[in-house]
Amino acid sequence: MSTETTTAQKWYCAPCGYTYDPVEGDPDGGVPPGTRFEDIPASWFCPVCGADKQCFAALQS
Repeated sequence: MSTETTTAQKWYCAPCGYTYDPVEGDPDGGVPPGTRFEDIPASWFCPVCGADKQCFAALQS
């Protein structure tokens, strides 16, 4: 029996440091909880500073 758990990949906004957590999503920005960063539309932007999605980088665990 495996007890391995998977952790959703978090992403951070380089300009302001906001962390996107897929478990929480961004409901105010139209991204429901459980949405992988890769599945967010390209038109989405940082809810803190307004940076484009391309300004985000994977958070190393």
